[in-house]
Amino acid sequence: MQRWRGYDAAPGGWGRSVVTIGVFDGVHKGHQATIGHAVARARELGVKSVVLTFDPHPAEVVRPGSHPAVLTEPHRKAELIETLGADVLCVMPFTPEVSRLSAEAFVHDVLVEHLHAALVVVGDNFRFGHRAAGDVALLERLGRTFGFAVEAAPLVAESGTVFSSTYIRSCVDAGDVTAAAAALGRPHRLEGVVVRGDQRGRELGFPTANLLCHRHAAVPADGVYAARMIRRGQRQPLAAAVSIGTNPTFSGRERRVEAYALDFDGDLYGERLALDFVAHLRGQTRFDAIEPLIAQIAQDVERTRRVLG
Repeated sequence: MQRWRGYDAAPGGWGRSVVTIGVFDGVHKGHQATIGHAVARARELGVKSVVLTFDPHPAEVVRPGSHPAVLTEPHRKAELIETLGADVLCVMPFTPEVSRLSAEAFVHDVLVEHLHAALVVVGDNFRFGHRAAGDVALLERLGRTFGFAVEAAPLVAESGTVFSSTYIRSCVDAGDVTAAAAALGRPHRLEGVVVRGDQRGRELGFPTANLLCHRHAAVPADGVYAARMIRRGQRQPLAAAVSIGTNPTFSGRERRVEAYALDFDGDLYGERLALDFVAHLRGQTRFDAIEPLIAQIAQDVERTRRVLG
């Protein structure tokens, strides 16, 4: 898969293409259906498929300070899109100038002049252009003017629930990692670098990796989780019991993500890790003494072992 930074990175002599457009945060089942449809249609037409996405999230530019929690970091999003068979991932820097482009200017400058769209595939609820004034109906009218077709991919839903990035963020925020995984088609992943913490876990007999995550990362609700820890360069993930919260037993104030890797004895400091959340085990609890805390952690570890098999 080719990766372009900006639509003007399209090479000279670039032919017609099938383009799908969206933020695609999470690359969830709905996104997979839309991108998959675009890839299939491109192959049928004998042209390249282009996934056009944006960085940063448009909400942060239009309404500074409103950046939503991020379900997939850029490199992870690219990996997932590549597995769907896309020929090109075009990441368009979303600037204030881009936010002010009219729907008509966006179509002419981006889709027609640079990407040479023969077909544009979008979701039923697609909006574009300044103040999100454009919709699928306008895109179809502009397509007739500029010579490209438009196909709207239906939204994906199960049991009456429409899968969307907003819905998945709400699941993660509530600690319902099972529902999030059902909509994503895989466990929710959190990434970060292991930094030194209070080393209190080591004193308790359960040394943890203290994960420093991106400030916009979608961190699950406070509690204890069973997760799989993925280390760079290691094919086999480690089972991990993960605690998220402020360590109320020790009157902590800083919210942390701490992962205890089962059956592992090594140094993880400085490593970049990923945690795939499989199950929520319990909420965060304040203990009046160390002994019941240690006993509860031991139970959490054994339950993690059972959950992950």
